[in-house]
Amino acid sequence: MILVLGGAGFVGSHVAKALRQKNLPHLVADNLEKGHLEAIGKSPFEKTDIRNPAELDALFSRFSFESVMLFAGYTSVPESVQFPDLYFSNNFIGAFNLLDSMRKHDVKRIIFSSSAAVYGEPRSIPIPEDHPTNPTNPYGETKLAVERLLHWESVAYGLKAISLRYFNAAGADPEGEIGEDHRPETHLIPLAIDAALGRCDALTIFGDDYDTPDGTCIRDYIHVSDLADAHLLALEKLSQTENPCHKAINLGSEHGFSVKDVVDTVERVSGRKVPYKIGPRRPGDPARLVASSRLAKSFLGWKPRYDDLETIVEHAFSWRSCHPNGYEKRLNSG
Repeated sequence: MILVLGGAGFVGSHVAKALRQKNLPHLVADNLEKGHLEAIGKSPFEKTDIRNPAELDALFSRFSFESVMLFAGYTSVPESVQFPDLYFSNNFIGAFNLLDSMRKHDVKRIIFSSSAAVYGEPRSIPIPEDHPTNPTNPYGETKLAVERLLHWESVAYGLKAISLRYFNAAGADPEGEIGEDHRPETHLIPLAIDAALGRCDALTIFGDDYDTPDGTCIRDYIHVSDLADAHLLALEKLSQTENPCHKAINLGSEHGFSVKDVVDTVERVSGRKVPYKIGPRRPGDPARLVASSRLAKSFLGWKPRYDDLETIVEHAFSWRSCHPNGYEKRLNSG
Protein backbone atom coordinates (compact mmCIF):
# COMPACT_ATOMS: atom_id res chain seq x y z
CA MET A 1 0.00 0.00 0.00
CA ILE A 2 1.10 3.59 -0.73
CA LEU A 3 0.79 6.27 1.96
CA VAL A 4 -0.09 9.69 0.51
CA LEU A 5 0.66 12.23 3.24
CA GLY A 6 -0.91 15.59 2.51
CA GLY A 7 -3.19 13.92 -0.02
CA ALA A 8 -6.07 16.34 0.59
CA GLY A 9 -4.04 19.26 -0.80
CA PHE A 10 -3.70 20.53 -4.36
CA VAL A 11 -0.97 18.26 -5.74
CA GLY A 12 -1.60 15.36 -3.36
CA SER A 13 -5.27 15.09 -4.33
CA HIS A 14 -4.40 14.88 -8.01
CA VAL A 15 -1.85 12.16 -7.26
CA ALA A 16 -4.47 10.28 -5.22
CA LYS A 17 -6.84 10.45 -8.19
CA ALA A 18 -4.11 9.08 -10.48
CA LEU A 19 -3.58 6.21 -8.03
CA ARG A 20 -7.32 5.46 -8.03
CA GLN A 21 -7.36 5.42 -11.83
CA LYS A 22 -4.52 2.89 -11.81
CA ASN A 23 -6.24 0.82 -9.08
CA LEU A 24 -3.14 1.11 -6.91
CA PRO A 25 -3.85 0.47 -3.20
CA HIS A 26 -3.24 3.61 -1.20
CA LEU A 27 -4.25 5.58 1.87
CA VAL A 28 -4.56 9.37 2.07
CA ALA A 29 -3.50 10.96 5.36
CA ASP A 30 -3.86 14.67 6.07
CA ASN A 31 -4.45 16.94 9.05
CA LEU A 32 -6.92 19.01 6.96
CA GLU A 33 -5.32 22.27 8.06
CA LYS A 34 -4.85 23.24 4.40
CA GLY A 35 -6.46 20.33 2.56
CA HIS A 36 -10.08 19.45 1.81
CA LEU A 37 -11.94 16.21 2.39
CA GLU A 38 -13.90 16.84 -0.81
CA ALA A 39 -10.67 16.63 -2.81
CA ILE A 40 -9.96 13.06 -1.68
CA GLY A 41 -12.74 11.42 -3.66
CA LYS A 42 -13.12 7.71 -2.90
CA SER A 43 -9.60 7.25 -1.56
CA PRO A 44 -9.47 5.82 1.97
CA PHE A 45 -8.57 8.50 4.52
CA GLU A 46 -7.02 8.86 7.98
CA LYS A 47 -6.60 12.18 9.76
CA THR A 48 -2.92 12.47 10.73
CA ASP A 49 -0.49 15.28 11.53
CA ILE A 50 3.16 14.71 10.64
CA ARG A 51 4.17 16.99 13.52
CA ASN A 52 2.79 14.37 15.91
CA PRO A 53 5.12 11.34 16.14
CA ALA A 54 2.55 9.30 18.08
CA GLU A 55 -0.04 9.73 15.33
CA LEU A 56 2.47 8.66 12.69
CA ASP A 57 3.56 5.61 14.68
CA ALA A 58 -0.08 4.60 15.18
CA LEU A 59 -0.71 4.95 11.44
CA PHE A 60 2.29 2.79 10.52
CA SER A 61 1.26 0.22 13.13
CA ARG A 62 -2.26 -0.10 11.75
CA PHE A 63 -1.37 -0.32 8.06
CA SER A 64 1.33 -2.02 6.02
CA PHE A 65 2.97 0.51 3.69
CA GLU A 66 5.50 -0.22 0.98
CA SER A 67 6.01 3.36 -0.19
CA VAL A 68 5.33 6.90 1.04
CA MET A 69 4.60 10.10 -0.86
CA LEU A 70 5.11 13.27 1.18
CA PHE A 71 3.08 16.36 0.21
CA ALA A 72 2.33 17.65 3.72
CA GLY A 73 4.25 20.93 3.56
CA TYR A 74 3.55 24.62 3.87
CA THR A 75 4.20 26.29 0.50
CA SER A 76 3.97 30.10 0.68
CA VAL A 77 7.28 31.91 0.16
CA PRO A 78 6.14 35.25 1.70
CA GLU A 79 4.62 33.45 4.70
CA SER A 80 7.85 31.51 5.21
CA VAL A 81 9.81 34.77 5.38
CA GLN A 82 7.36 36.08 7.98
CA PHE A 83 7.14 32.85 10.01
CA PRO A 84 10.27 30.74 9.41
CA ASP A 85 9.72 28.78 12.64
CA LEU A 86 6.36 27.47 11.39
CA TYR A 87 7.94 26.31 8.14
CA PHE A 88 10.81 24.48 9.79
CA SER A 89 8.45 22.93 12.33
CA ASN A 90 6.03 21.59 9.73
CA ASN A 91 8.19 20.98 6.68
CA PHE A 92 11.42 19.76 8.24
CA ILE A 93 10.53 18.38 11.67
CA GLY A 94 7.42 16.78 10.18
CA ALA A 95 9.57 15.02 7.58
CA PHE A 96 12.03 14.00 10.32
CA ASN A 97 9.16 12.44 12.29
CA LEU A 98 7.95 10.61 9.20
CA LEU A 99 11.36 9.15 8.42
CA ASP A 100 11.67 8.03 12.03
CA SER A 101 8.37 6.11 11.73
CA MET A 102 9.46 4.67 8.40
CA ARG A 103 12.67 3.32 9.96
CA LYS A 104 10.77 1.76 12.85
CA HIS A 105 8.43 -0.03 10.46
CA ASP A 106 11.02 -0.89 7.79
CA VAL A 107 9.50 1.22 5.00
CA LYS A 108 12.29 2.00 2.54
CA ARG A 109 10.74 4.01 -0.32
CA ILE A 110 9.70 7.66 -0.34
CA ILE A 111 8.85 10.30 -2.95
CA PHE A 112 9.28 13.82 -1.59
CA SER A 113 7.48 16.92 -2.84
CA SER A 114 10.39 19.33 -3.16
CA SER A 115 10.64 22.66 -4.97
CA ALA A 116 12.57 24.83 -7.40
CA ALA A 117 12.97 27.16 -4.42
CA VAL A 118 16.05 25.11 -3.42
CA TYR A 119 18.01 26.84 -6.19
CA GLY A 120 17.50 30.46 -5.15
CA GLU A 121 18.50 33.07 -7.72
CA PRO A 122 19.66 30.97 -10.71
CA ARG A 123 23.01 31.44 -12.40
CA SER A 124 21.79 29.86 -15.63
CA ILE A 125 18.47 29.20 -17.37
CA PRO A 126 17.10 26.57 -17.77
CA ILE A 127 18.12 25.22 -14.36
CA PRO A 128 19.63 21.69 -14.29
CA GLU A 129 19.61 19.51 -11.18
CA ASP A 130 23.34 20.04 -10.61
CA HIS A 131 22.87 23.81 -10.38
CA PRO A 132 24.12 25.18 -7.03
CA THR A 133 21.45 25.23 -4.32
CA ASN A 134 21.20 28.54 -2.46
CA PRO A 135 17.64 29.21 -1.27
CA THR A 136 16.56 32.84 -0.83
CA ASN A 137 13.69 32.08 1.57
CA PRO A 138 12.89 29.74 4.49
CA TYR A 139 10.47 27.71 2.36
CA GLY A 140 13.31 26.74 0.01
CA GLU A 141 15.61 26.12 2.97
CA THR A 142 13.18 23.61 4.48
CA LYS A 143 12.87 21.73 1.20
CA LEU A 144 16.63 21.58 0.78
CA ALA A 145 17.09 20.46 4.39
CA VAL A 146 14.70 17.54 3.83
CA GLU A 147 16.53 16.59 0.62
CA ARG A 148 19.82 16.49 2.52
CA LEU A 149 18.25 14.38 5.25
CA LEU A 150 16.96 11.94 2.62
CA HIS A 151 20.46 11.67 1.15
CA TRP A 152 22.08 10.80 4.48
CA GLU A 153 19.28 8.42 5.44
CA SER A 154 19.88 6.58 2.17
CA VAL A 155 23.56 6.29 3.08
CA ALA A 156 22.95 5.23 6.69
CA TYR A 157 19.73 3.22 6.54
CA GLY A 158 19.28 2.03 2.96
CA LEU A 159 16.49 4.45 2.08
CA LYS A 160 15.38 4.71 -1.56
CA ALA A 161 14.18 8.24 -2.24
CA ILE A 162 13.31 10.58 -5.08
CA SER A 163 12.84 14.31 -4.52
CA LEU A 164 10.70 15.91 -7.22
CA ARG A 165 11.56 19.58 -7.50
CA TYR A 166 8.37 21.24 -8.74
CA PHE A 167 8.44 24.52 -10.47
CA ASN A 168 5.01 26.26 -10.41
CA ALA A 169 2.21 23.73 -10.05
CA ALA A 170 -0.93 25.05 -11.73
CA GLY A 171 -4.08 24.09 -13.63
CA ALA A 172 -6.73 21.62 -12.52
CA ASP A 173 -8.01 18.15 -13.20
CA PRO A 174 -9.09 18.13 -16.90
CA GLU A 175 -12.23 16.20 -15.93
CA GLY A 176 -13.21 18.98 -13.54
CA GLU A 177 -13.46 16.86 -10.39
CA ILE A 178 -10.72 18.54 -8.35
CA GLY A 179 -8.79 21.78 -8.51
CA GLU A 180 -6.86 24.44 -6.63
CA ASP A 181 -8.34 25.80 -3.40
CA HIS A 182 -5.92 27.44 -0.99
CA ARG A 183 -7.10 29.46 2.03
CA PRO A 184 -6.01 32.18 1.51
CA GLU A 185 -5.16 31.80 -2.16
CA THR A 186 -1.62 32.91 -2.95
CA HIS A 187 -0.98 31.44 -6.41
CA LEU A 188 -0.96 33.72 -9.41
CA ILE A 189 -3.22 31.91 -11.88
CA PRO A 190 -6.25 31.45 -9.58
CA LEU A 191 -5.83 35.01 -8.27
CA ALA A 192 -5.77 36.37 -11.83
CA ILE A 193 -8.86 34.29 -12.69
CA ASP A 194 -10.71 35.62 -9.64
CA ALA A 195 -9.79 39.18 -10.65
CA ALA A 196 -11.10 38.54 -14.16
CA LEU A 197 -14.36 37.15 -12.74
CA GLY A 198 -14.78 40.13 -10.42
CA ARG A 199 -14.50 37.98 -7.29
CA CYS A 200 -11.73 40.01 -5.70
CA ASP A 201 -10.05 43.37 -5.87
CA ALA A 202 -7.46 44.07 -8.52
CA LEU A 203 -4.64 41.55 -8.79
CA THR A 204 -1.41 42.76 -7.20
CA ILE A 205 1.73 42.25 -9.26
CA PHE A 206 4.63 42.22 -6.83
CA GLY A 207 7.31 44.24 -8.58
CA ASP A 208 7.70 45.34 -12.20
CA ASP A 209 11.38 46.33 -11.98
CA TYR A 210 13.03 42.91 -12.24
CA ASP A 211 15.71 42.26 -14.87
CA THR A 212 13.23 40.60 -17.24
CA PRO A 213 11.77 41.76 -20.58
CA ASP A 214 8.63 43.27 -19.02
CA GLY A 215 9.97 43.79 -15.50
CA THR A 216 7.86 41.09 -13.84
CA CYS A 217 9.00 37.74 -12.46
CA ILE A 218 9.31 34.81 -14.85
CA ARG A 219 8.17 31.35 -13.78
CA ASP A 220 7.83 27.88 -15.28
CA TYR A 221 4.24 26.61 -14.92
CA ILE A 222 3.58 22.86 -14.85
CA HIS A 223 0.16 21.25 -15.05
CA VAL A 224 -0.81 19.49 -11.83
CA SER A 225 -1.93 16.37 -13.73
CA ASP A 226 1.50 16.14 -15.34
CA LEU A 227 2.97 16.34 -11.84
CA ALA A 228 0.74 13.45 -10.81
CA ASP A 229 1.96 11.38 -13.76
CA ALA A 230 5.56 12.01 -12.73
CA HIS A 231 4.86 10.75 -9.21
CA LEU A 232 3.53 7.45 -10.50
CA LEU A 233 6.57 7.08 -12.74
CA ALA A 234 8.84 7.83 -9.78
CA LEU A 235 6.98 5.23 -7.73
CA GLU A 236 7.55 2.65 -10.45
CA LYS A 237 11.22 3.59 -10.70
CA LEU A 238 11.74 3.16 -6.95
CA SER A 239 10.02 -0.24 -7.01
CA GLN A 240 12.59 -1.34 -9.60
CA THR A 241 15.56 0.08 -7.68
CA GLU A 242 17.64 -2.39 -5.69
CA ASN A 243 20.26 -0.12 -4.14
CA PRO A 244 19.81 2.72 -1.63
CA CYS A 245 19.62 6.08 -3.35
CA HIS A 246 18.44 9.65 -3.27
CA LYS A 247 17.84 11.39 -6.59
CA ALA A 248 16.57 14.94 -7.13
CA ILE A 249 14.61 15.56 -10.33
CA ASN A 250 13.17 18.78 -11.74
CA LEU A 251 9.58 18.93 -12.94
CA GLY A 252 8.77 21.86 -15.18
CA SER A 253 7.63 22.74 -18.67
CA GLU A 254 11.01 24.28 -19.67
CA HIS A 255 9.11 27.43 -20.73
CA GLY A 256 9.25 30.70 -18.82
CA PHE A 257 6.30 33.07 -18.58
CA SER A 258 6.21 36.44 -16.86
CA VAL A 259 3.45 37.57 -14.53
CA LYS A 260 2.14 39.81 -17.30
CA ASP A 261 2.20 36.86 -19.72
CA VAL A 262 -0.07 35.00 -17.30
CA VAL A 263 -2.40 38.00 -17.05
CA ASP A 264 -2.61 38.18 -20.85
CA THR A 265 -3.36 34.46 -21.07
CA VAL A 266 -6.11 34.65 -18.45
CA GLU A 267 -7.65 37.54 -20.40
CA ARG A 268 -7.63 35.51 -23.64
CA VAL A 269 -9.10 32.40 -22.02
CA SER A 270 -11.75 34.22 -19.98
CA GLY A 271 -12.62 36.93 -22.49
CA ARG A 272 -12.40 39.43 -19.63
CA LYS A 273 -9.90 42.03 -18.49
CA VAL A 274 -7.78 41.32 -15.44
CA PRO A 275 -7.58 44.49 -13.35
CA TYR A 276 -4.21 44.76 -11.66
CA LYS A 277 -1.99 47.12 -9.71
CA ILE A 278 1.76 47.13 -9.14
CA GLY A 279 2.97 46.50 -5.61
CA PRO A 280 6.44 46.25 -4.07
CA ARG A 281 8.63 43.21 -4.55
CA ARG A 282 8.09 40.33 -2.13
CA PRO A 283 11.11 39.29 -0.06
CA GLY A 284 12.65 36.05 -1.29
CA ASP A 285 11.30 36.12 -4.87
CA PRO A 286 13.93 35.29 -7.54
CA ALA A 287 13.54 37.07 -10.88
CA ARG A 288 13.53 33.91 -13.02
CA LEU A 289 12.91 30.21 -12.41
CA VAL A 290 12.74 27.94 -15.45
CA ALA A 291 13.42 24.21 -15.35
CA SER A 292 15.49 21.85 -17.33
CA SER A 293 13.37 18.69 -17.34
CA ARG A 294 15.75 16.51 -19.32
CA LEU A 295 16.40 14.20 -16.39
CA ALA A 296 12.67 13.65 -15.72
CA LYS A 297 12.19 12.68 -19.34
CA SER A 298 15.26 10.44 -19.63
CA PHE A 299 15.27 8.85 -16.16
CA LEU A 300 11.53 8.60 -15.48
CA GLY A 301 10.28 8.46 -19.05
CA TRP A 302 8.04 11.45 -18.26
CA LYS A 303 6.07 13.00 -21.13
CA PRO A 304 3.98 16.03 -20.09
CA ARG A 305 0.54 16.10 -21.70
CA TYR A 306 -0.39 19.72 -20.96
CA ASP A 307 2.82 21.70 -21.32
CA ASP A 308 1.40 24.95 -22.71
CA LEU A 309 0.23 27.85 -20.55
CA GLU A 310 -3.07 28.29 -22.40
CA THR A 311 -4.24 24.76 -21.58
CA ILE A 312 -3.15 25.12 -17.96
CA VAL A 313 -5.16 28.33 -17.64
CA GLU A 314 -8.16 26.84 -19.47
CA HIS A 315 -8.37 23.94 -17.00
CA ALA A 316 -7.89 26.24 -14.01
CA PHE A 317 -10.52 28.66 -15.33
CA SER A 318 -13.03 25.88 -15.95
CA TRP A 319 -12.71 24.50 -12.41
CA ARG A 320 -12.68 27.88 -10.70
CA SER A 321 -15.69 29.09 -12.70
CA CYS A 322 -17.72 26.13 -11.41
CA HIS A 323 -16.37 26.41 -7.85
CA PRO A 324 -16.57 30.09 -6.84
CA ASN A 325 -16.11 29.14 -3.19
CA GLY A 326 -13.65 26.32 -3.79
CA TYR A 327 -14.85 22.97 -2.50
CA GLU A 328 -17.64 24.48 -0.40
CA LYS A 329 -20.17 25.04 -3.14
CA ARG A 330 -20.30 24.19 -6.82
CA LEU A 331 -22.27 26.15 -9.40
CA ASN A 332 -24.82 24.22 -11.48
CA SER A 333 -24.34 21.13 -9.28
CA GLY A 334 -27.98 20.12 -9.43
